Amino acid sequence: MSSTNSDGAPPARYPSPCIRRCCLDDTDVCVGCGRTLAEICEWNAASDQRRREICASAQQRRRPAPG
Repeated sequence: MSSTNSDGAPPARYPSPCIRRCCLDDTDVCVGCGRTLAEICEWNAASDQRRREICASAQQRRRPAPG
């Protein structure tokens, strides 16, 4: 697996789900992107696989509860 693209640039990292609406609720979850404070702090050092996991968890949190 190559650490650069065909043009010599490093491969793009999995994009942040941040929508610049940063505000934590009472449970330390961002009301904008749905990530926990711990996930936000972890983001820059996280592997692409871990970033996918964080995004999947955040998406679940942002869905309204049924009923």
